[in-house]
Amino acid sequence: MSPSGREVTITVDGREIPAIEGEMLHDAARKGDVEIPYFCYEPKLGDPVGACRMCLVEIEGIPKLQTSCSTPVREGMVVHTRTEQVKHAQSAVVEFLLVNHPLDCPVCDKGGECPLQDISYGWGPGKSRVIDEKRHFEKPIELSPLVAIDRERCILCYRCVRFSQEISEDAQLQLLDRGDRTYVGTFDDRPYVAPFHGNITDICPVGALTNYTYRFRARPWDIEHGGSICTICPSQCNVSFTVRDEKVKRVLTRDNAEVDDGWLCDRGRYGFEMFDAPERITGPRLKGGGEAGWEQAVGAAADGLRAAGKVAAIVGDASNEEGFLLQRLLRDALGSPHIDSRPSRGPEAEVLRRLAEPNVSAKVRDIDEADAILVLGTDPLHSSPILDLRVRKAIRRNGAKLVVATERPTALDGGAEAIARFAPGQAAHFVGELAGAIGGSDNVATPIAGTLGDAETVVVIWGDRIAREAGAAEALLDVAKAVDMSATDGSGLLEIPDTTNARGLREAGCLPDAGPGLSETAPGMATEEIRQALIDGELSGLVLLGADPLRDFPDTPAWEEALTAADFVVSFSMHENATAAKADVVFPLETHAEKDGTVTHPDGRLQRVRPSAGRPGYIQPNVVVLSELAKALGLDTGINSQPTAFAALTEAVSFYNGISDEQIGGRGLRWQDREGSTSDRTGSEGPGPGGAADSSEQGPTETGATSKPGYVHATDSAAQAHSEDDTTSESGETVASGSPDTERDAPISMVQPDQTPRGVASGDPDATVPPSQDGESLLLGTYRDLWAGPITELNPPLKFLTPHQRVEISTADAEGLGLCSGDKVRVSQNGAGVEAEVHVKERVTKGVVFMAEGVLDGNANALLNGGPVQVQIEKLGEVRA
Repeated sequence: MSPSGREVTITVDGREIPAIEGEMLHDAARKGDVEIPYFCYEPKLGDPVGACRMCLVEIEGIPKLQTSCSTPVREGMVVHTRTEQVKHAQSAVVEFLLVNHPLDCPVCDKGGECPLQDISYGWGPGKSRVIDEKRHFEKPIELSPLVAIDRERCILCYRCVRFSQEISEDAQLQLLDRGDRTYVGTFDDRPYVAPFHGNITDICPVGALTNYTYRFRARPWDIEHGGSICTICPSQCNVSFTVRDEKVKRVLTRDNAEVDDGWLCDRGRYGFEMFDAPERITGPRLKGGGEAGWEQAVGAAADGLRAAGKVAAIVGDASNEEGFLLQRLLRDALGSPHIDSRPSRGPEAEVLRRLAEPNVSAKVRDIDEADAILVLGTDPLHSSPILDLRVRKAIRRNGAKLVVATERPTALDGGAEAIARFAPGQAAHFVGELAGAIGGSDNVATPIAGTLGDAETVVVIWGDRIAREAGAAEALLDVAKAVDMSATDGSGLLEIPDTTNARGLREAGCLPDAGPGLSETAPGMATEEIRQALIDGELSGLVLLGADPLRDFPDTPAWEEALTAADFVVSFSMHENATAAKADVVFPLETHAEKDGTVTHPDGRLQRVRPSAGRPGYIQPNVVVLSELAKALGLDTGINSQPTAFAALTEAVSFYNGISDEQIGGRGLRWQDREGSTSDRTGSEGPGPGGAADSSEQGPTETGATSKPGYVHATDSAAQAHSEDDTTSESGETVASGSPDTERDAPISMVQPDQTPRGVASGDPDATVPPSQDGESLLLGTYRDLWAGPITELNPPLKFLTPHQRVEISTADAEGLGLCSGDKVRVSQNGAGVEAEVHVKERVTKGVVFMAEGVLDGNANALLNGGPVQVQIEKLGEVRA
């Protein structure tokens, strides 16, 4: 599309069609209901390549046929798609494609939904003149443990290779050999393992790429499709479930450019087999594993909670309606204000109201057009994978400048203009320094501030973990003020929370200091306070809705003690786990293929989760169960279904008022985009979060030029980072200073000023982390691995990706401790310890080590006690008895 976006008129087959100057002829013709066949064209892959030649058309004034997918329209263009010349060319292309393509449609998984089939019938010659033997390959070839490739079916459209090279940027797929011997493969036939590689099965126009999870499982006439939302991670991608006999057999992407750009990560694509895992809880039960009827279980839960008296609740995996019902049950039926939906501490309600203001909120699509993007305190590849692709797209297509500020190296470092590292526990101070640097101070964040200050539109993608530190969220609002977000369209803050529906649950009232709509309410205890109160006996009952504290929350030993100390525990859980084993009453949870409700995307978009598959066993809708439990406790909510629960939610949340199911539809609705949510970008008030103060009321925090100990200093990315999984050499060889290897692999904290345009911000590069008290300890940082959790353990196709605990350590620290990659060690803190495998990484900061949370064996949460901790590392075999 041209920058002006001027509307023009073209003529296609005698029909005048309005179009936008610069858009591709194929797209304009489709808007005019003119069908032009194609194979290689896929707009979400970027610029067209014109590889298949199927979309040839005749354009008056141009002597040769042109590919409609790569020809931009202009005023007065006259196009013919049905002349004899065009028909002959298209028929010839089909005939050439079928020279080597096998006629095995009856046994091909693509049969019945195959573009090649349809185009062969509609535009092909109907016969073949070729009698020679077709080329053959081994059939099928395992391209990866999840994807099979039948190379004899491949028509070399280039789609899968373009995805690998231009979208996910893993560059593993390529076209090998030349001429009629060309085929798709990987270097040295290595397995194609990447977080997004399942997308190539969606975009393949023939049956060359198929999923092992769906291969020979169903035919198109056996199945139904149900649109819904994937709730495995905060990306909340739009999906379509392929259902046969009320069982999910396949998950496909459902294009929504406002949310996922039509892509889906492999967790969402292949995670469906856990729906029918043997560990699935299919009915209510009482302590000891005894099955119970619904009336008996609801009665037992009500009696137990009533007897416990002082009760709290923690919400994890739940819809907006479920969270709303639970907070009503707790506050109105049990008279308790103690409810939270966060794994750890977080900002106060007043700060959350300011963060939710429309004038400082970015939507996902703003990333595409941003001049600068700051990734702060998170690695999107692990926390919200689809946003990783979105950021790469903005850099590749729009020339956006990326800056990264995190504790741990990220997958996006290689494309960043400037990178900063802060030590675990120092996020709040760093963000404060950043606000000051944008305002003109010279400090540790100056290189990043320079990029943001030079940009007209800025999107900050921030991980909610930084908000666990006191003052971090307020400092983030200072950054928003410093770059004038409230007055700039396309600028804003976009949170990546730890849990899927964190924003929706907050807005539904699942907070200790805020009710529905972030309204004021009687203050209660937050998650960590609830844990301590259970241990101290101040609380005696606990309701867990989709939460597994023993695996997902910091300080596992303390949670073990808290759950043991509780007099009565009710757990809503999808699968058996250690937390559910401690519960007195267990209710089964629905999956996102069975649930009926709404969730709220981190950018404020309400989306509809619709039931597509049958519920196994005796599972009931969770909304109905919570309503019946409230009734048993003496509270008649008047809710008996999802529509009544949604009506009650929209009535209680001021900025949801008037939203209907029809308005949400299949694409969702951002409440901030509704008329009246805000009249302009300057902060004039509309029906946003009640009592919210305009973020412009408080200016940036003024900070001096001296930086606080705890940083790896910000540098320009001339110190180009490797991919996240690169490890240092174990050979022990010293590389000469100034050599290409030194410049390429230099840890970010050690890059010298003359190596970068902006230079190192300040300070001594050795003072990167707070010193340990004993001189031997290392500071522990944790992260959530993409594949950690039940998603891999309960899905047979994904088990090969199950992560094992590893400790990422810098080259200098590894040498000091006599460690090499692959060594087995014990990491301990205050008497607790876990075993892990050493991974030496050049980009890890000296004095800091990183471990994964939520892994089955050696969970790093066992070492955390509410803040950054110092750990000791001992090589196994050297640990004293």
